[in-house]
Amino acid sequence: MSNASMVLPPQGETTVPVVGGGSFPVRRIYCVGRNYISHIREMKEADERDPPFFFQKPRDSIVTDGSTIPYPPMTDDYQYEVELVIAVGKQGADLSEGEALDYVWGYGVGLDMTRRDRQRDARAAMLPWEVGKAFDHCAPCGALHRATACGPQAKGAITLEVNGAEKQRGDLEQMIWNCAEILVQLSRQVTLMPGDLIMTGTPAGVAAVHAGDVIVAQVEGLVPLTIHIGPKGSHLVQEA
Repeated sequence: MSNASMVLPPQGETTVPVVGGGSFPVRRIYCVGRNYISHIREMKEADERDPPFFFQKPRDSIVTDGSTIPYPPMTDDYQYEVELVIAVGKQGADLSEGEALDYVWGYGVGLDMTRRDRQRDARAAMLPWEVGKAFDHCAPCGALHRATACGPQAKGAITLEVNGAEKQRGDLEQMIWNCAEILVQLSRQVTLMPGDLIMTGTPAGVAAVHAGDVIVAQVEGLVPLTIHIGPKGSHLVQEA
């Protein structure tokens, strides 16, 4: 369909920068819930042996490195979660564990920003999590590394600092479900497509942030992601 036949202006494509140049077009954003035992224990929820489950964030909630994001409405408990991000490079469904990593285009560092109070309310009412997980600017994502350059991400430190103080520290090898297993499980539910991003869960240490705070999220060997928290009601500011 041509732009001339659109009844409203198209909203444009969402992309994430690539280390070394270029940009990765984003199709969907999937998130794995409860993938580190330490986080399950701090949240005091679920059985540690539960299989992985997935929820989604809007594609246009992507925010890139260096941005200032507004403190969101409808919350007094706005929390960070540092996560490894898998970028999918080709179509696949019902994958085997042995072939799953062949579908990975690259990796990056992401933040699953969460309105924790609204998530708790939704969970208590047995409602979907979107109000707590899927809102404007809730999916910051750093530049992606090609898998051919950085290799599989099976172990390495994953950390987060707020205003220079470390708040989260774990290791990728502590994930209950590793990258290949995540791809297998998700590919049984949906067809993976080029442009899909998968956030793989967070270690313990999640807590609230406030206007003026600076978050630095890191995975060993990948470029870090820095995000500034603006005041409530402010506009998104992208780094030039």
